Amino acid sequence: MGLSAPVPGAIPPWRPLLKAAQRQEGRSPHGRWLQLASLGLDGAPRVRTLVFRCWADPHSLELFTDGRSSKAHELLAEPRLELCWLLPKARCQFRLRGFRLRLDAEVDAQERRRRWHQLGPGARAIWGWPPPGAPFDPSADFPLELADGTPLPDSFALLRIQISQVELLELKGNPHCRRRWRADDGWKEQRLNP
Repeated sequence: MGLSAPVPGAIPPWRPLLKAAQRQEGRSPHGRWLQLASLGLDGAPRVRTLVFRCWADPHSLELFTDGRSSKAHELLAEPRLELCWLLPKARCQFRLRGFRLRLDAEVDAQERRRRWHQLGPGARAIWGWPPPGAPFDPSADFPLELADGTPLPDSFALLRIQISQVELLELKGNPHCRRRWRADDGWKEQRLNP
């Protein structure tokens, strides 16, 4: 029995489950916060919380970061990663394994411009702050907003994540329900022990 690739353009079966779990979160920010696990340049594990922005296609999502941050440099050196999306009201956890896609320079610039203009002034503000991780300077400017028309800063980085495997752990019932889908198996569902 050979493995099959996912059908291009088809929504994988785990996506509606994730969407339903997000809906249960209502207006809570938990529906958009996820943790990104990656490797640091020193080989040590790193975990950060980011905000889910959108789906780029059925199997890849987008996150934004400051290109001056260590995570941006680390993901260039080692693009493999895992995302953990804990949705407490739905009592479930999604683990999405994949890698950062390297976009063609022209496509990256076009997508960054488009996404920058879609952000509101408050959401754009952090790209007007001093470099993340640098020593704190109390006299530095930390704007609350960057107005419409503010030029796209070089530090605005788009992370497009290609998903290759998803695990869902539903933290209800006895026993809990754990399932896995893999892109290289055509997103067929496999039940696992919790």
